[in-house]
Amino acid sequence: MVMGEMFAQLGSVAAGAVFLWAMFQQYFPHQLRPYMEKYSHNLVSFVYPYIQITVQEFTENSFRRKRSEAYAAIENYLSANSSTRAKRLKADIVKDSQSVVLSMDDHEEVTDEFHGVKLWWASNKSLPKMQTISFYPTADEKRYYRLTFHKQYRDLIVGSYLNHVIKEGKAIAVRNRQRKLYTNSPSQKWYGRKKSEWSHVAFEHPATFETLAMESKKKEEIVNDLTIFRTRKDYY
Repeated sequence: MVMGEMFAQLGSVAAGAVFLWAMFQQYFPHQLRPYMEKYSHNLVSFVYPYIQITVQEFTENSFRRKRSEAYAAIENYLSANSSTRAKRLKADIVKDSQSVVLSMDDHEEVTDEFHGVKLWWASNKSLPKMQTISFYPTADEKRYYRLTFHKQYRDLIVGSYLNHVIKEGKAIAVRNRQRKLYTNSPSQKWYGRKKSEWSHVAFEHPATFETLAMESKKKEEIVNDLTIFRTRKDYY
């Protein structure tokens, strides 16, 4: 009986809220609605004790649309650290097509913890309000991650946690990085910017320096030379 009365009260409250919203939409002056929305948002932000940070998949400027490095790092971090707690996952093959990496599916949420502080990561996707005909419909979708945490931990999350996530995500990307062989062979059949673009294929050659038949001293010299080149990234 108590549960039935509770659901009945909730139903009455919901119906009353819907009625008030309909009355607001119909009779409240349009000129005053922006002010009403502004103060309502301020009231909600004052009462709501949580902060949300959104990271979009792409950053756009007047020249081009570029995938956000922060988004990619967060994606790697969540794939390695939070996918075991997600109920809905996406699977992809990386690392020379020899391993499967799981990541959060769209509209999924997982929790994380940093120095005893609990946080929530959500993976979302927004669709354009107006439906358009496109050869690349996925380009119209906007994916983003949203981080939610209590406002009393603002300094810890903004100052330390986000840097930790970006650093860990980039390190994971290096470990999972697929070797690629690049070439630049423009064709007259290409058009516009693609005439000078580089293309790549996965480099899956089975030979390594360990399996290469060569004089040991000469092999060591070559490996050392390549190591020096690799560690001097800023110079080259």
